[in-house]
Amino acid sequence: MDHIFPFATFWPFYVVFSLGVGVVLFASLRAAGPRAHEVSIREATIAALGWFGFAMLFNVFLYLYTRSYLGLDGELARALVQNSTPDEIARRTALEFLSGYLVEKSLAVDNLFVFLVIFRFFSVPQQYQHRVLFYGLFGAIALRAVFISMGAVVMDIPWVIVVFGIFLIWQGIAVMRGKEPEIHPERNWILRTLNRFLPVSRSLDGQKFFTRENGKLFVTPLFITLIFIEITDIMFAFDSVPAIFGLTKEPLVVFTSNIFAVIDLRALYFLLAAFVSRFHYLSVGLSFVLIFIGSKMALLDPLLGEKVPTELSLLVVLSIISGSIVLSLLKPPAKEEGGAA
Repeated sequence: MDHIFPFATFWPFYVVFSLGVGVVLFASLRAAGPRAHEVSIREATIAALGWFGFAMLFNVFLYLYTRSYLGLDGELARALVQNSTPDEIARRTALEFLSGYLVEKSLAVDNLFVFLVIFRFFSVPQQYQHRVLFYGLFGAIALRAVFISMGAVVMDIPWVIVVFGIFLIWQGIAVMRGKEPEIHPERNWILRTLNRFLPVSRSLDGQKFFTRENGKLFVTPLFITLIFIEITDIMFAFDSVPAIFGLTKEPLVVFTSNIFAVIDLRALYFLLAAFVSRFHYLSVGLSFVLIFIGSKMALLDPLLGEKVPTELSLLVVLSIISGSIVLSLLKPPAKEEGGAA
């Protein structure tokens, strides 16, 4: 199957979409005001629901646009997918966006644990954490764009798809066994290198990333924290980007679903930081999601001679994630059970 939205033709869409996201983000930063403040549960909830609503509206737009675009050329639709109508392709594209969004959103929850560790290690007060996560988001978008661009090229090679599938299975087993990659700032070589070559101030200067002491420019611990947030996103992108390519080969769908999924990670951090420990089976569920998608890429798709139906993939992913959350709520961690007794 060829791409519905080849980059050579639709590159203006990528530009407009990225600029639109940037404008909305900066508008939200200005609306929050220049003063640092702790993000309330109410504020985080409104932001998370708002971005989710934007994502779903975009998915509706994607469906309608795809149907209209292919409807102008029925031959193109049949060439892309044998004997498929524009409506069928548009519906599958929308389902692929939704599947990619849910998978990326679920995998991104794991970032929250690492964010907590990093903020606690550098003793970053909660009122400054929003600023770090905000600017970290721009780096995340740029990095994801690079990963997706590379993936769009190599994922057209059949053996690469199998290799990535095996990699996701291996990662899923590692997550299940509790052997995920961890960030340890206290013994990280990057931190030691930064301290050796960058003048780092001993204390925070409000929410500034740079400060002056005795006329000399220093980076603050807040800037070092931002670097570690970016490192974390690189680590998780190695899992999440191949996982979405396992659900769809359409780069535009991968890019937009990925961006929408990570864009409200700031809000989710403040919303779930106090409750994320309750979802203790979520990591197990995510490991099964990675194993399923890896098996789909490396085994099921090649054996069937075609992609596993998108509807089935979405159903499996939704069942695993929702099941792990429900099980976490029905069976609390041992500590909570002991405390309640």
